Amino acid sequence: MGYNDCFLVPGPVRMGQPCLDAMGTPVITARGTEFRDVMATLNSGLRSAFNLSPSNPERKTESWTGEDGYKVVVVSGSGTAAMEMVIANRFRTNDLVLVPTNGKFGERVAEMCDRFCNVKHLKGGWGRAFDLGELERQLERKCYEAVLICHNETSTGITQDAEAIAEMCARHDTAFILDGITSVGGMPVNPAEWHAEAVVTGAQKCTAGPSGIAAIAINEHYIERAKAIREQGDANPTYYLDLMSALKKGDDDQTPWTPAINLAMGWGAALEVLRQETNEARWNRCAHMANGVRNLFSDLGFELLADRSGRSASVTAIMYPEGIDDAWRARLKDEFDTQVIGGQDHLKGKMFRVGSMGETPVEEMVEGCKRMLQCFRACGHDLPEVDVESYF
Repeated sequence: MGYNDCFLVPGPVRMGQPCLDAMGTPVITARGTEFRDVMATLNSGLRSAFNLSPSNPERKTESWTGEDGYKVVVVSGSGTAAMEMVIANRFRTNDLVLVPTNGKFGERVAEMCDRFCNVKHLKGGWGRAFDLGELERQLERKCYEAVLICHNETSTGITQDAEAIAEMCARHDTAFILDGITSVGGMPVNPAEWHAEAVVTGAQKCTAGPSGIAAIAINEHYIERAKAIREQGDANPTYYLDLMSALKKGDDDQTPWTPAINLAMGWGAALEVLRQETNEARWNRCAHMANGVRNLFSDLGFELLADRSGRSASVTAIMYPEGIDDAWRARLKDEFDTQVIGGQDHLKGKMFRVGSMGETPVEEMVEGCKRMLQCFRACGHDLPEVDVESYF
């Protein structure tokens, strides 16, 4: 199969035809039975993507919940809005939370927490694995209400050991919350096994939905704590992101405010594609592509940013060789019809990132890698001829 363009960015990813067709559906009212059907389908698809117990994709069947006690709540906003909803509704201003970070999006979680509660920010090197020993020592202090992590840090291409951190939190009776915006649907995420109080995802990443809509999965303890804080008069001020308003509408397959109707339609269709592929098959395909990219560029002498032990299955961060900068990326797009993404903050112009998430087929990744190598050669970087297909 040939590709006119290769779109290999770590989100927003290319949307499939079922998603695009669904978004092109003529608009419907937000408060009728048709939209309740949309929400029931979306809720059920989200439960599958979050790796939760199944629910019935039909209205009036409590599609948002299941036997595991988790509820999914759709947010008409980006993943950042959903993460802010989780933080703002769960903590009091005098609560102390622990946020270890190793990249830009983890640091964003810490910054959001700082708006609503007290934060101990364990700021690590970008791309470096968390120091689990230090995390253990911090939790032994018994002063933290929760640990919050960015599970898959796309700015640096590293995935945190969520299972180990969850086990620590359980031993120390500390809540565990994940920003799973670039992990849900792209790699193993197990909210119930990890006893995670809340997990957040965004449509435009691993589930290959549209930008501008997100969701949270929250367990019973999270809901109890949020309600208690509200009843005690200690809640942070919220309005649009008020969780209590959303919970009142869940059983009715509804949202408290005007929803992103056509985005919800599109995401529901994308989640059905994921359901048919199966979580495991998508996780494996994404990991297979990421492994191929890592091995290919490592063998050609490129440096990978992330520590080997935690390299991500949905994005690979690769340092530019000497003499190459983002002019290569611009040329890759303009002359070779291939897009990857650059570095952020202090790494801007020093690296590029290749996404291996969503519905991206292996064939597109192979073609994209061939074009990347051609572009490096065109920019004067000497590379040997290699059999790219053999890496995938």
